Amino acid sequence: MALLAVTVIGRDRPGIIAEATGLLAGLGANLEDSSMTLLRGHFAMVLVASADAATDQVAAALAPLAAGGALDVAVREMPVEDPPRGIGAPYLLSVHGGDRPGIVSAVTAEVAAAGGNVTDLTTRLSGDLYVVVAEVDLAAAADAGALGARLAAVGAELGVQVSLRPVEPDLL
Repeated sequence: MALLAVTVIGRDRPGIIAEATGLLAGLGANLEDSSMTLLRGHFAMVLVASADAATDQVAAALAPLAAGGALDVAVREMPVEDPPRGIGAPYLLSVHGGDRPGIVSAVTAEVAAAGGNVTDLTTRLSGDLYVVVAEVDLAAAADAGALGARLAAVGAELGVQVSLRPVEPDLL
């Protein structure tokens, strides 16, 4: 059984998710992980599916999605590995403030420097307000208080509010 990464990106319209997942189900593919969203009015989906079909067969089955050029579809095989485990405790990182370049880079660099791993990240721009929400795993040995202070300092330099708080694992 192959593990496949499928990406679909392009102009949004109703039914993309139903169509893509229906085509995959028609091949007997099992949807294992997925993330689907709208980015500035454009649809973006990344999913991982297991299938007995070859990569080129899956790509051919998904080709109707790309008909007309409104969507780009790609399929690639992934190595089959055990799913990664969290490295420690889950935290919620949030940023709110005026938009400017470098916000995501600066806050995620601090998380990485502390040995943390960003497991999910979403950004939104609403007028002049920029919002970042990220799920972060911190190693048990990490000093979350010190990281929170560094993030607050970086936020102050960027003119945004940054917070880091623990999250109960079953809430993620």
